[in-house]
Amino acid sequence: MSKPDRTKKTVSTDAARSDASRRKFMQSSSLLLAGGAVAGGLSVARAAHSFGSDTIRVGLIGCGGRGTGAVTQALSTVDGEVRLTAMGDLFEDRMQTAFRTIKSKHPDRVDVTRDTRFVGFDAYQKVLQADVDVVILATPPGFRPLHFEAAVDVGKHVFMEKPVATDAPGVRRVLAANAIAKHNGLAVSVGLQRHHEARYRQCVAQLHGGMIGDVIMSRAYWNGSGIWVRPRQQNDTELQYQCRNWYYFNWLCGDHITEQHVHNLDVINWVMDGFPVEAQGQGGRQVRTGEDTGQIFDHHFVEYTYDGGAKLISQCRHMKGCWNSVGEYVHGTRGYAIVNKAEIYDHQDNLIWKSDAAVEQGKGWQQQHHDLFAALRRGESPNEADYGAHSTMTAIMGRMATYGGKVVRWDDAIHSDIALADFDSLRSWDDVPPVLPADDGSYPVAVPGKTIVV
Repeated sequence: MSKPDRTKKTVSTDAARSDASRRKFMQSSSLLLAGGAVAGGLSVARAAHSFGSDTIRVGLIGCGGRGTGAVTQALSTVDGEVRLTAMGDLFEDRMQTAFRTIKSKHPDRVDVTRDTRFVGFDAYQKVLQADVDVVILATPPGFRPLHFEAAVDVGKHVFMEKPVATDAPGVRRVLAANAIAKHNGLAVSVGLQRHHEARYRQCVAQLHGGMIGDVIMSRAYWNGSGIWVRPRQQNDTELQYQCRNWYYFNWLCGDHITEQHVHNLDVINWVMDGFPVEAQGQGGRQVRTGEDTGQIFDHHFVEYTYDGGAKLISQCRHMKGCWNSVGEYVHGTRGYAIVNKAEIYDHQDNLIWKSDAAVEQGKGWQQQHHDLFAALRRGESPNEADYGAHSTMTAIMGRMATYGGKVVRWDDAIHSDIALADFDSLRSWDDVPPVLPADDGSYPVAVPGKTIVV
């Protein structure tokens, strides 16, 4: 994240800039970037059409656990036939594991042959050139802007996992490509699945209807014990090692505040019908001290401010033996909501509303695919990329605040020109990654008060 001193500095000014002004900026900036993308060679994609009872062909780009799960859910949709026809990944072994897993669950819906399984940095291009109608983008998040732009270029409907980028230039690239996608009637679904869960939808509707009055403060948590660590394999190049252990490198993952906590931040943005105007926070590496955990922090605490002054207190932590919580709470002038439980209380802690929708583990993951493919068969083009990009940028702004130790404003953050990697230039495993280990094997880590983030 570090970069030589620049003349542009992050300053804390009046946070009460109108939401209309921010929305106008984002819309105009997206359209301008989209125009530049067209001038740079993006072709006009085909318009959406109704698939009706036709078979919908799916291509998978990124064959890890989430990509395997997403395809399995796509093939499990109930409206008409969906078939997997092409797959692509950086790694041959991951490709083969995904193929076997998907084939075992949907043996009659996998039409992938040896000729439509692609490996390497150009695998995404080959999947997009194959006979597919919808492409699932599930690589490490840093690749997402490049792959999304390419999919829009050739007129494919898209399901892309969250987050949609790892830095501000990537977010702007997604917004620009999405302006073209919307113009050309392409459907875009984003893996922020809470938007497709009945309990969340019902609860947010009650909040938008004023059940707790005006929102004063929110709280969002993703505190857990952590995730996998993948050891370096013999004969790995440095780029191969980092791509296998992608969660621990910012250029690939964006830190866990971006890769994971984005879910909770997105829920609060949904409730607030907007995104924060500024953030300040703190974080660090208390237990992630080894070279095998790359660069990312193990805890972040961020105070976000929304237009009008409402605060969001955000925590995410990866530490064993600590208090764990994953959820969202919203406090208003007449009561409060536990959004993840779909419960609303008055200030005397009396339950005044509770969702009657069934609790089904993982329902959102499956429902978002039911919703996408049903919409395509009706000839509709739902598009979730803008709010996916704004929620991703909310998480990135939080990371900027914890890494830099200063107040970061939205307009400064979204305009940042600090790109964590040049994904377009990666061609082979012999290429040099954007970060390298020191002689002792450690990787560069942000130092609050010193690291320049905007």
